[in-house]
Amino acid sequence: MAHPREILLGAQGAAGLLPVCDHYSGVEARMVKSLQLQAEMTEEFGACVFDVTLDCEDGAPVGGEDDHANMVVALANAAQTAPNLIAKGLRRRIGVRVHAVDHAEFAADVQTVVGLAGAALSYLMVPKVETLWDVERAVAAMDAATALGVAPLPLHVLIESSAAVHRAFEIAAHPRVQSISFGLMDFVSSHGGAIPSSAMGVRRSDDSDTLDQFHHPLVLRAKLDIASACHAHGKVPSHCVVTEFKDVAALQRAARSASRALGYTRMWSIHPDQIRPIVEAMAPDAEEVALAAHIVQQAQRAEWAPISVDGKLHDRASYRYFWQVLERAHQTGRVLPDDVLSYFLPVVH
Repeated sequence: MAHPREILLGAQGAAGLLPVCDHYSGVEARMVKSLQLQAEMTEEFGACVFDVTLDCEDGAPVGGEDDHANMVVALANAAQTAPNLIAKGLRRRIGVRVHAVDHAEFAADVQTVVGLAGAALSYLMVPKVETLWDVERAVAAMDAATALGVAPLPLHVLIESSAAVHRAFEIAAHPRVQSISFGLMDFVSSHGGAIPSSAMGVRRSDDSDTLDQFHHPLVLRAKLDIASACHAHGKVPSHCVVTEFKDVAALQRAARSASRALGYTRMWSIHPDQIRPIVEAMAPDAEEVALAAHIVQQAQRAEWAPISVDGKLHDRASYRYFWQVLERAHQTGRVLPDDVLSYFLPVVH
C-alpha cells in the first residue's frame, strides 16, 4: 500500500518537516548540556523534537574563532556516536551557525566546520544574509569544503534588515535554502530609532497598547513577508527569539501567534527552559490529530478519491493538509493513534 508521502507529494508545505524548535547555544558548557537534553528528549518522544545549533558567530571569543570552531566540530562529531540513540535508530539533528559571508572568519569557519564535521551536521546557518549573492557565496564555500562522499548540507539563512526582507522571495527560491529565520533585534536596530525598543519584546496579556513585535506594523509586515516567501517556495519559516526567557506565558503566546496567525512552523530558543513550551505551543491539538488520523485513514481506504466525513467534502487538498498535521504531530512528540503510527515507523529491509 502506498505511503501518504508518495501520494500527496507536491505540497509546497511538504518541506516543513523540520523540528519546530531550533535551540541556539554558543558557550561550551551550555552546548554540552543542550546536546544532552536533545538526546534525552529524543528518547522520550521517539523523535528529534528540537534542533541544536552550535554557535560560532556570537559564541566565539574575538581572537579565538579557530579554537571555537574546532571545539564545535568535536562536539558535533562526538554527539552522533551516542549509543543509546543509535541502538534505537534515532538520529539527532545538529547545525552550526558560522560568521556572515563578509566577515573575516567566514571562510575559515566553513572550511573547519563543514570540512571536518559535515557528515555529523544537518544544516549550516549563515547570518546577515542580504542578497541572493550572499547565498550563492555561502553555498560555494560549503561545497568547496565538503569532504568526498558527504552529502551537500542544506543552508539556513538569517534575514536581519529591511533590504533583506525585500529580497526574501528570491532568497527563498534558491534550491539549497531550506529555512529562513527572522532576526528581530537587528531588524529593529537597523531602523535607526524609527521603531521603538518595545518592538523587540512581547507585551503583557493585559496590555492592548504597546507596539510589541506582534503589533508594530513594520515588524509584522517583515514577519509576514518572510513567511509568505518561504511558503511560496516550500521552505521553512523560522520565528525569532523571545528575550523574556523566564516568562513562559509570554513565550507560549508568542509561539502560538507565530504559528497560528503568521504561518511560522519553527521558532528559535535561546534558553533550555524555552524548548518544551515552544514544542508544546507549536504542536497540533489532540482533537486535530485525531481528526487528521481519521480522515487520512478514510482517504486511503477510498484510494484517495473524494469522500464525505461528517457531512464535509474532502479531497486531496484537504488530505494533504491533514497529512501535514500528522507529520507535525510526529515531529512534536504527540501520541499518534495506532491506525497511523505505522506511517512513522522505521522501514525494515
